[in-house]
Amino acid sequence: MRTIKTALAVCVTSAAIGLSGAVVAQEYTIGVSIPAATHGWTGGVNYHAEEAKERLEALYPDIEITISTAGTAGEQANDLEDLVSLRNIDALVVLPFESGPLTDPVRRVKESGVFVTVVDRGLNEEGIEDLYVAGNNHELGRVSGEYIREQLDGEGDIVVLRGIPTVIDDERVEGFEEAIEGSDINILDMQHANWNRDDGFEVMQDYLSRFDNIDAVWAQDDDIALGVIEAVRQAEREDELFIVGGAGMKDIIKRVMDGDELVPVDVLYPPAMIATAMDLTVQHFVSNGPVLGEYILGSPLITEENAEQYYFPDSPF
Repeated sequence: MRTIKTALAVCVTSAAIGLSGAVVAQEYTIGVSIPAATHGWTGGVNYHAEEAKERLEALYPDIEITISTAGTAGEQANDLEDLVSLRNIDALVVLPFESGPLTDPVRRVKESGVFVTVVDRGLNEEGIEDLYVAGNNHELGRVSGEYIREQLDGEGDIVVLRGIPTVIDDERVEGFEEAIEGSDINILDMQHANWNRDDGFEVMQDYLSRFDNIDAVWAQDDDIALGVIEAVRQAEREDELFIVGGAGMKDIIKRVMDGDELVPVDVLYPPAMIATAMDLTVQHFVSNGPVLGEYILGSPLITEENAEQYYFPDSPF
């Protein structure tokens, strides 16, 4: 068993993980199940999945990759059944829409004999997947919390906008709370904004109407952050707070590069991790030994000083 762990913050290429020299001895079908592009980050996931499919199928004519996208957890569960019964897949790369509702469907895929790679949003039960590829969600929360704590000198009133109820959302919040533990930073409220711009706008509007003083906002995600920015500007309260998002959206990175005081930093969480997962899943079949375990990407703080190296203007995200 080969367990893979890394702190790199970039997606590896096929050459970097040694795929180009391998030979496929038989045909394999790999199913990729991901959420539809309901917001910017998942739009990036869709883009990188299609790019990886094209690259890998060109490199290995005997490997077929089929990608399905789902708008709900129930739709994704149905997609998994179809991938097994209709496509007869040998491997599944799945980024769960939500952790809880997808745990049993992914378990059933595994029980059918399929190699399973889970990406990003972990399942509610450990040990189902053969390979897990994700950003470092605990680190994303910790880095965000440490920055806010430092900027506020350990005291102040903040609000938090969470993502979708998933394992990774819990991990982010846990890391954040650990980072501010022992300080005099007070979390006024914490609500789910579903990694969605419109939800971020509505939740932040509610916060602004209820709290006369907010020193900082942890938006957790750049799509949420865009909604928060709009709500803050409509309320004309830009001068009293700052916002910390996460993911590395080019629009947010540009703001950081330009020295926007409302959005002074960001924390990386690359959607290209889906391509890493697909690369590693292919390697499991074409390399000399199985690829199993975890592959964890880092979540560095993006500041005005280093933002340029994370800015990709041609990216869809």
